[in-house]
Amino acid sequence: MFLVDSHCHLDGLDYENLHKNVDDVLAKAAARDVKFCLAVATTLPGYRSMRELVGNRPNVAFSCGVHPLNQDEDYEFSALRQMAAEEGVVALGETGLDYYYTPETKARQQASFAEHIRIGRELNKPVIVHTRDAREDTLAILRDEKVTDCGGVLHCFTEDRETAGKLLDLGFYISFSGIVTFRNAEQLRDAARYVPLDRILVETDSPYLAPVPHRGKENQPALTRDVAEYMAVLKGVTLEQLAQQTTENFATLFHIDPALLRSA
Repeated sequence: MFLVDSHCHLDGLDYENLHKNVDDVLAKAAARDVKFCLAVATTLPGYRSMRELVGNRPNVAFSCGVHPLNQDEDYEFSALRQMAAEEGVVALGETGLDYYYTPETKARQQASFAEHIRIGRELNKPVIVHTRDAREDTLAILRDEKVTDCGGVLHCFTEDRETAGKLLDLGFYISFSGIVTFRNAEQLRDAARYVPLDRILVETDSPYLAPVPHRGKENQPALTRDVAEYMAVLKGVTLEQLAQQTTENFATLFHIDPALLRSA
């Protein structure tokens, strides 16, 4: 069986107390059939340092971008484009909008989000989108910037069935995290039942949002297995079927040869 953690922050894990190094993290993941990870940046300096930490590995790809909550410092779009064009980078992001924590940076978030999509279209690389308390503006920018040209995924999905439908209409994939296992997440489970299997990804968003029964502990790529097991029950398929389909979806979205993925 082959599972992919489609969204994790390998630079955010506790290497002092819980893990010896990146090799240790990836070995723990592989022991639970999580054999490939997409390491996602949230700032440009963070992207650089994460690549130094992780190095070149056959079982890790990278995404380069500036998170909507990290818009307090200016950055050059030209630098984003240059880094995003590097070998091993398969996506732009994470980008998007978050009006919950920093509504005062709304205009800057919107400009950054739009530029990520433009660069994604130019490089033919999909975007990884974060949204919170910004549903309508997120959908509007995706449409206005013609995101269908490059594609993308709404990661760590927490919206409702209606929003899922609008994203699916844009050709988007939808990624589910440990939140789907939380007791009060029935609206999210309803959306998960609705999204077709061939548009679903699974992720940890580690070190955040560890699934039940690990809530309150640090999340890590190995726990993608817990999310996948839960999603398989929701979708009424076997774990093996869910693993195969989500791995195929990941390869399709991020333009990765499935044969290369499975040889990692």
